[in-house]
Amino acid sequence: MACHVRADALPAHLRSCQCRLRGCVWHPRHRGCAGRVLLALTRDLSGRTWRLADACAACAAATSHTAVVPDTLLSPHRSATSAPVRQRVHGDEPQRVREMLTHLASTLGCVTSPAARLVALQCALRADTHGHAHLPAGLLRGMRLHRHTEAWQELAQDGWLDLPDPRAAPLQVRLLDGALNQAPCRSARRRAAHWALKPAPLIVPAAAKPADRLAALVLAAHTTAAGPVADMAVVARLCGHSPQQTEALLDRLVVGRTLATWHHQRDTGEVHWQPAPLHRPVSGSTGPSTH
Repeated sequence: MACHVRADALPAHLRSCQCRLRGCVWHPRHRGCAGRVLLALTRDLSGRTWRLADACAACAAATSHTAVVPDTLLSPHRSATSAPVRQRVHGDEPQRVREMLTHLASTLGCVTSPAARLVALQCALRADTHGHAHLPAGLLRGMRLHRHTEAWQELAQDGWLDLPDPRAAPLQVRLLDGALNQAPCRSARRRAAHWALKPAPLIVPAAAKPADRLAALVLAAHTTAAGPVADMAVVARLCGHSPQQTEALLDRLVVGRTLATWHHQRDTGEVHWQPAPLHRPVSGSTGPSTH
């Protein structure tokens, strides 16, 4: 596939969202094209056919059974001295996390737990080009996942990584995901991993459950200049839940005062939300929003 792509690659300025050109028939309705153009690989008809096409980040995220082809596979091998240096763009961390969550939603099992998804995200963003990641001793403790050995077992059973030695410090992990996108540079991905631990402006309480943490992270990664809005189907897919389960999660974020309110616009399939004020009272309670 990589050889085919390299031989028939279009210049960047000629690439456009092919899904949009076909009337967006490859996925359920969503709020429109957005994000950069990616090369998306889609499994269709139970694996009997495969589609390789350019699609914007929004369409790629909304299409089932789809994974983004890593940029590292799209260009011929170059020496480190000839590779262009990409300048950091402030605020890229949410986009990097959003793209990685989309990739994980395509590669992990549909029943993979939120705890395992959070662990996989940190491993993927912190791994080097050989798929090796070193997790500091306090990282999992800070995430309140240091005793969740079942999360590692899930990822190993999915064939996503080798089961690490829990006694090692730092924890050394070897990923088996050959399609993992390790562009851009490692330092940029590590910044994204750090942001994912406290994804402002949606900060969850320290004792929050992994499902709540993942839901808040997905919403924070979709909070852009266009506003806090995303497709409910996409949010549910990245959280690893059904839309009905995701609605219950969003209600819990309101109760936990991470969100002030949220609303599911049923005719468009969009979900809108508002972060809770940063300086929240410690007493009292807030009920779920109406939706």
